[in-house]
Amino acid sequence: MIEFEPDRFRWEQIADVLRRRISDGTYRPKHLLSEVQLMQEFGVARGTLRKAMQRLRDEKLIYTIPNLGSFVGQRAEPTDASAIEQP
Repeated sequence: MIEFEPDRFRWEQIADVLRRRISDGTYRPKHLLSEVQLMQEFGVARGTLRKAMQRLRDEKLIYTIPNLGSFVGQRAEPTDASAIEQP
């Protein structure tokens, strides 16, 4: 579990951590982001985690397939984490 900054929303901080993991290659393209595992890791409720995941979807870093889960998107270029191709 991370120590959250008291002056920022937890979902924003979680989105920052996940974004960093995607950009540094810890989470590779098509990696399944397990809500249950992430909820346990960060010690947050499902709604908090889902808000962080929505932010990453809005940024095109991840995509969600109904009934399958959320996955890391394909990077267009290794140096440009904001340009993600979706299937």
